[in-house]
Amino acid sequence: MTKVRSMTLDRPAPEAPALARLVKQAQAAVGGSLPEDDIPLYAPRRKIYPQRVSGFFRRIKWAVLIVTLGIYYFLPFVRWDRGPFAPNQAVLIDFPNRRFYFFFIEIWPQEIYYLTGLLILASVALFLMNAVAGRIWCGYLCPQTVWTDLFFAIERVIEGDRREHMRRDAQKWTARTYARKAAKHFAWLMVAWWTGGAWVLYFADAPTLVKDLATFQAPFVAYAWIGILTFTTYTLAGHMREQVCLYMCPWPRIQAALTDEYALNVTYRYDRGEPRCSAKKAEQLRARGQPAGDCVDCLQCVHVCPTGVDIRDGANVGCIQCGLCIDACDSVMAKLGRPARLIAYDTDINIKRRQDGLAPFYKLVRMRTVLYAAIIAIAGGIMIFTLATRETEGISVIHDRNPMYVRLSDGALRNGYTIRIVNKRLKKREFIVGIDGLPATLIDFVGMPPRPDGRQLVEVGPDQTREVRVTVTDYANKAPAQSTPIVFKLIDVDTGETAEMRDHFFGP
Repeated sequence: MTKVRSMTLDRPAPEAPALARLVKQAQAAVGGSLPEDDIPLYAPRRKIYPQRVSGFFRRIKWAVLIVTLGIYYFLPFVRWDRGPFAPNQAVLIDFPNRRFYFFFIEIWPQEIYYLTGLLILASVALFLMNAVAGRIWCGYLCPQTVWTDLFFAIERVIEGDRREHMRRDAQKWTARTYARKAAKHFAWLMVAWWTGGAWVLYFADAPTLVKDLATFQAPFVAYAWIGILTFTTYTLAGHMREQVCLYMCPWPRIQAALTDEYALNVTYRYDRGEPRCSAKKAEQLRARGQPAGDCVDCLQCVHVCPTGVDIRDGANVGCIQCGLCIDACDSVMAKLGRPARLIAYDTDINIKRRQDGLAPFYKLVRMRTVLYAAIIAIAGGIMIFTLATRETEGISVIHDRNPMYVRLSDGALRNGYTIRIVNKRLKKREFIVGIDGLPATLIDFVGMPPRPDGRQLVEVGPDQTREVRVTVTDYANKAPAQSTPIVFKLIDVDTGETAEMRDHFFGP
């Protein structure tokens, strides 16, 4: 066993019970006594049975769970009319046509920078949430938390609450026990299956894909991804649970480096709770004028914790800041007739201020929160501006490499180009292609004869691109510079909207 010897302990009073419990767990693990200087590096694994709790923060978590899962499961079926030439699914990642649709927004592959902007916004928003209220993302919005919460609820419905579940697991298993276990795991698998099924619906027309899946006509990749996501959801939310938060997720370690002394975290107010004693003993101590804390050591805060953390031990990497311990403690305080919020969102600074007889001090608006909010506002503003002002047409040009130029019999020079024209509107459009930079040029479209009226127009279908080959001939200057800058201009015949692309005309 890996051990840490001769540890020097200099901890505040509320953390001392954690050391005693760790020693007891270690002694139980080795089957005997264990000196305090031979504490194992890792605590033994134990199954966690979270207890049902009700209260303000539990209601918030239920609301977040219903809203987030409702959006995830049913958003693929929401329709959005984009016209006759576009899909009518509100949110769709269309890989075959290389498009991403989000209600009225359509993103093309060359606009991948919007994804970069969203990732920047998401990361900075995570930093802002951490600076304001610690791991609020972990406690309420993280997918692992949301799905694990749902799996816990299913488990309680089928196997009972904490005490009943623990009692059944400790007893000899009967046919009824196996039936309960089978029903629970079946329900978990159904939730996990629909989780995987909902994910693939974002990549194809949802009603059509559901029909194809039901009739076994869907592509193999759809069944494969449903299987992968069913397995991962069932494993992570049903079996690994708190282990994902404790060992797999990097955010608890990152958060420790980002937080500061002003961030609100779920905190045990040991200035009020210590020393711990029963309600009867507290009355006796107070009658004799001796100190007695409000904490009665009922362990309700530990029993409701989804990761099994004792918040009274101070800051812990396993605490996801979900606030359920606050609800549990408040219910106990209400029964004892004592003030609520013995556990609350607070800071260590305020605990020390109260010990010194000072009023609590909250500083949510400070340099880092202002900086994070400014980054979000600037990045979001830039994205909104570029999205609102982006062009609905585009042109890209590739110069022929072999040969770079051709000398004609009359001495004129000719260069070849491949032009790709983009039409981002959901209707057919006609464009004129022109050139600036050469005094006298002729543009010939390879394989595209002029119209009867003599105009050379390029027709591009709705929400499509078209590639054309052109040759540019310079008749005015028979011996131009080795490289002459030119500009290709794309002009919409109906609206006059233009797009430009710079390139070069090469000579000897």
